[in-house]
Amino acid sequence: MPARCLFVGGTASHVGKSWFVTAMGAWLRRRGISVAPFKAQNMSNNSYPCIDGGEIGRAQVVQAWACGLEPETAMNPILLKPAGDSRCQVVVRGKVWKTVSAREYYQHCEALREEVLRAWSELAARYEFLLIEGAGSVAEVNLQPFDLVNFGFARRVGAPALLVADIDRGGVFASLLGTLQLLPAEDRRLVRSFAINRFRGDRSLFDEGKQYLEAASGLPCLGVFPFLDDVVLEAEDSLSVPPVTETIPPEATCAIVRLPRISNSTDFELLEGAVWIDRPVPQRFHTIVLPGTKNTIADLRWLKQRGLDHWIRAQHRAGSQVVGICGGYQMLGRRVEDPLGIEGPPTTEPGLDLLPVVTTMAPDKQVRRRIGRTAEGLRVEGYEIHMGVTVPAEPLPALFTLEDGAPEGVRLPGVVATYLHGALRSAEFVRRVLGLAARLAPAFDEIANRLADWFEEHNCGFEKIYLSGSGGRMVCQ
Repeated sequence: MPARCLFVGGTASHVGKSWFVTAMGAWLRRRGISVAPFKAQNMSNNSYPCIDGGEIGRAQVVQAWACGLEPETAMNPILLKPAGDSRCQVVVRGKVWKTVSAREYYQHCEALREEVLRAWSELAARYEFLLIEGAGSVAEVNLQPFDLVNFGFARRVGAPALLVADIDRGGVFASLLGTLQLLPAEDRRLVRSFAINRFRGDRSLFDEGKQYLEAASGLPCLGVFPFLDDVVLEAEDSLSVPPVTETIPPEATCAIVRLPRISNSTDFELLEGAVWIDRPVPQRFHTIVLPGTKNTIADLRWLKQRGLDHWIRAQHRAGSQVVGICGGYQMLGRRVEDPLGIEGPPTTEPGLDLLPVVTTMAPDKQVRRRIGRTAEGLRVEGYEIHMGVTVPAEPLPALFTLEDGAPEGVRLPGVVATYLHGALRSAEFVRRVLGLAARLAPAFDEIANRLADWFEEHNCGFEKIYLSGSGGRMVCQ
């Protein structure tokens, strides 16, 4: 039998689509159903390497883990990585295809749709149930002719739909009913139920609201799901990057520079006493962190325009530690060269000159998981996703020794640099090497079980709506 499927769409970005797919994946797995996640097109600079070396969005990685699976590129066949100036790097089946403008991207929709359907068919042949995550709002009427990821895809595979709305942000009645109103009739017929997400307080107070929505939409409510503030899933998009800290507490020990084109911001979720800045501040910190970026040269120039280059060097002279991750590592060197125009027009940009290294942008992207050990013997798991090659001008002490014996990163008094995303998710590394406080990351199995319990307790009739009869069978067109 072809796989059953469910499309999870949202009334807007960041309403909890990824959360629901993760929770339902863990719940269906618990029930003995072989289930896999799928998102045709993702826009995110938070990515992760699959075992085959290709990269996909972190949301689908977390969803795969919840389903008990190793992430693979078929789960997110198209990844768009914003590079600034209305351009995106397009990653197809885990590999860089090209960098294009939005208009250029839409010209390739039909060819990309074939890639999406091939990836979908591969998964549908191997699993009993596929959970399809949409992107943004399902009612972006101006984008419907180019839609690869919302109802434009759900129609092609015959997927019944769940519509998720976030009550915490307000306007849930207008967002839910307005979304349904804007859907074409053929898409509206696919919607089988809606869910109210992130309710705080006494849910019985929303009983009348639920009844109104059911009557006005003609759809059953799958459930009013409470806010779980003690469960954190890794963020997918720029809406989840923490905002600049407006009032910096005096006890703050670490400042993270919020680069305009920041990538893999999830690296810093476990740091305690950290604030986010985008301009010089009078306070001195124990540590300044330069994160990864999708465009090193552009963000390096942004640093200089803000005066952050002088501020970082002044903090360093006063005794602060400066930590660079990936693109941040590249910025710490003497210069960044881009002779082939990988990130834009060919150019060279002087770096912060805190490390005697030179980075040259190259067309071959390094995407791989790594295990490193520090001089103290700490084992750290991380991953590389970058297009630059960094060469030291003189021998430098390495931060890590990799599993193949190669040195990685730099560790000097006052400066630490690495290409390994994920290193700062090791609390022991953060504490012993960087001298900062960090929370312990909860075991993912515990998170998955909490989400499965949450969905089990609060869903009202998932089996009847989405598992009974022949509904939700894949019909590829």
